[in-house]
Amino acid sequence: MQAKAREVPVLPVLQDLRAGTAKMHIGLEKQLPFFSDLLDRNAFQRLMQAYYGFYLPLENALLDSDVIPADFDLVSRLKAPTLCKDLHALGLSAEAIERLPICQRLPAINCRPAFLGVLYVLEGATLGGQILRREMASRLGLNADNGAAFLDIYGAETGRRWRSFITYLGSQSLDTDEREAVVMAAQTTFACFERWLERREVLI
Repeated sequence: MQAKAREVPVLPVLQDLRAGTAKMHIGLEKQLPFFSDLLDRNAFQRLMQAYYGFYLPLENALLDSDVIPADFDLVSRLKAPTLCKDLHALGLSAEAIERLPICQRLPAINCRPAFLGVLYVLEGATLGGQILRREMASRLGLNADNGAAFLDIYGAETGRRWRSFITYLGSQSLDTDEREAVVMAAQTTFACFERWLERREVLI
């Protein structure tokens, strides 16, 4: 779900996160169908429906939690509204979107480290957007105006916004146990997402 952006300082918590999620990230990436010959517009729509079914409840859980740091702007980083617009552009009505299956098995967001771990996965997922955007435009004729805005949600700001998040993450005072909780939350997010996509039968 992630790709490399310009180098940022390798902080202890970031080292822990990279080491703790690398295998999960690679394993999931291999199963995503973006570069599969079988991916057509219908399969892409089903994939985005599955993404929406995970992002919407997870982002709502983040918003409903009482552990959002006061100095963190979560609203500007929400992805579900863009996914909803993409689904409309792909032909789904508002009623059809409301009836889409929603993931019920989500990571627990009950502390600041858990919040940070979940956000690490969601923000990291934006880094491959430029590659995916070009692939979907070339193969399916999809772009930000007709159903693929989510793939490049931050556009030219992707690298800057990732570095901003990592800087924020590094500014948090975290002891060893809290760093472990950040990693565990990130791992759980990856695991929940993969299980959900498997259930929706959109992986290869």
